[in-house]
Amino acid sequence: MSDIDDDDIEHALAEQAESVDTLTSDRAQRFYDRIRGRIQKFVGEKGSALGRTAEFLLLAPDVFILLWRLLRDSRVTGRNKVLLGSAVVYYIFPFDLLPEALLGPIGYLDDLVFGVYVLNRMLVDVDPSVLREHWSGGEDVLLTIQRVTNAADQLVSKEIVERLKKIVK
Repeated sequence: MSDIDDDDIEHALAEQAESVDTLTSDRAQRFYDRIRGRIQKFVGEKGSALGRTAEFLLLAPDVFILLWRLLRDSRVTGRNKVLLGSAVVYYIFPFDLLPEALLGPIGYLDDLVFGVYVLNRMLVDVDPSVLREHWSGGEDVLLTIQRVTNAADQLVSKEIVERLKKIVK
């Protein structure tokens, strides 16, 4: 969406950051369940037409719940909690670079990439065992972060990847 610029996104994230405090564990779990269900249904309907994209889409809910769990973990620093909070808000905010409201579950790809960039940035000063403790995905969380990071340009355009990287820095 070319009519949304970085300032618009940062402003929207700042406004929505307050809603993270009101997002209870139950609401986070319901959001996780809802997006997982939507993505599983979408993948089931589209089948092999999605190729490897389906594999990455199915990671989006697991990354969301990991971000949420880490946000609530006392071992995570304040700076990282700000990053985590922005990633959680990015998932929840209906209008982002690839809006789910317009694109359906495919719109979670930019959320996934942004979340993974935040997790990768956190690894600078958070022990990987903390991420592993909260991870509910199938493979090791570090391998998942690496795979999504390596595939980011294929999942979303290079322009979107660069915009997401700027937000994380």
